[in-house]
Amino acid sequence: MSSTPTTMDAAAPALTASNLPAKLSLFAADIKVSHTVFAMPWAILSAVMAWDLARGPLAGKLALVVVCMVAARTVAMAANRLLDAEIDAKNPRTARRAVPSGRLSRSFVTGALVLCSILFIVATAGFWLFFANAWPLILSVPVLLFLAAYPLLKRYTRLCHYYLGAALALAPVCAWIAIAGSIAWPPVIMALAVLTWTAGFDIIYACQDYDCDVRDGINSVPSKMGIAKALWVSRATHVVCLALLAALGLVSHQLGTLYFAGVGCAGLLLVVEHAIVKPHDLSKVGLAFFTINGIVSVVMGTLGVADVLLR
Repeated sequence: MSSTPTTMDAAAPALTASNLPAKLSLFAADIKVSHTVFAMPWAILSAVMAWDLARGPLAGKLALVVVCMVAARTVAMAANRLLDAEIDAKNPRTARRAVPSGRLSRSFVTGALVLCSILFIVATAGFWLFFANAWPLILSVPVLLFLAAYPLLKRYTRLCHYYLGAALALAPVCAWIAIAGSIAWPPVIMALAVLTWTAGFDIIYACQDYDCDVRDGINSVPSKMGIAKALWVSRATHVVCLALLAALGLVSHQLGTLYFAGVGCAGLLLVVEHAIVKPHDLSKVGLAFFTINGIVSVVMGTLGVADVLLR
């Protein structure tokens, strides 16, 4: 069974970047900074829910959460590009990424990873210095190590999609801890929803690389089960996600009508996502992966925050 590669990873500039601004621009495009939209709304929703219970200052804490989110994702994606450079070079869809194509050096990407790691740790220290909450700083290095390790999982297990989901699921948990200094059930349930949501769409995304993954011995649900069965695993995973989103609304007294409207919208969007991706036609994977899931996270985050603030 053959997949149809998309051009999502082939859209970067063709020329080698020659100065620092050009290198930074190429790096940002290569790691797809815009994809931060997947996790950011969940982190903000969790932060607002935690603040609604704990009260106290919000603006400064929320600013630090945003900085941490951007820095942590950059670390994760830089690690991905470095660890997967040889694998990417063998895949026509990813061969033109900045490192395997030689448009950015390993040293430059490593430098960006180190600087963003420092930025993340400094931002977590801000919670301790300004808000007497040391937990973000204590957890900063373990979180970075967990995020940076996710590219390695595809070498060992088809559960790599769920590890990636767990990496994104840290967003609501860490945001809650950063705001409240403790943990509770709502961010845990939200994290499980984010885990299953991410794993479901990452399985769809991996279908593009079926031929290359089988050839190179890369572990993924599609490479081990075939594209058709993998899409059913993705659907089942998203059913679990919707059940968890509903459970979050039932468990938390902070969420109500607007939030459940968001859950309904998310359900419809996921139905559309699975309807447009077929085993014999993967041409719409880009639309399913980025556009639809970006809308899901923004809708859920926006309506959830509105519910908390307006109730």
